[in-house]
Amino acid sequence: MTSTTTDALRKAANALIAALNAFDTPGVQALFTSDAVIDDPSTGRSFEGHAGIGDYVERYFKGYHTVTRFLSIDDLGDSRARLRVDFTGDFGQETGVLVTKANADGLFVRIDADLE
Repeated sequence: MTSTTTDALRKAANALIAALNAFDTPGVQALFTSDAVIDDPSTGRSFEGHAGIGDYVERYFKGYHTVTRFLSIDDLGDSRARLRVDFTGDFGQETGVLVTKANADGLFVRIDADLE
């Protein structure tokens, strides 16, 4: 992959992390397509569309005062990336993996999230 693609993936990741850390639910939702899915086995649920993504942010980020810190990114090709992040909040600390898929406009269409 080109560094331009990797830069675009990192820019999208930075925007997502910044919005999550600001507990900016509309800002997070704006980074996703209207039919996007976040699948997070650590919560036992999938979150669909802007309403589901809003619930995810409110419940697991705002609700637990979660702060996300970028650790690394791997370009997986085909507009996909694997992010490693550090989560801290009312629950303690966890390391997570987010496998993201974006569309041609740079909006997330899917995130598969899990803890390491």
